[in-house]
Amino acid sequence: MISIEPVIIDGHMFVASVVRLPKTTLLTVSNDRGYIMCGALDIGLLNKKLKDRGIIAGRAVGVRTIEELLEGPLESVTIAAEERGIFAGMAGRDALLKMI
Repeated sequence: MISIEPVIIDGHMFVASVVRLPKTTLLTVSNDRGYIMCGALDIGLLNKKLKDRGIIAGRAVGVRTIEELLEGPLESVTIAAEERGIFAGMAGRDALLKMI
């Protein structure tokens, strides 16, 4: 099952996507500049093989819901995210606001 819903943070629109797979669930919250995602995101791949794309993204591990993704700390972020002031340890919600 796939669900897509709007998420408003401080008056800014983001899109939450939930993809339920066997034995796991993929979670993302995004806008047109970047996204945060559950542990399935491979930050190393984005930083090395796709570095030239400048992808702004962060990864949270151990989250099972969109709310946990928003509130929990990011475990790792891309180089392009760091350039926008997004760092590991930052709450997902705060990271998204730096993607505006």
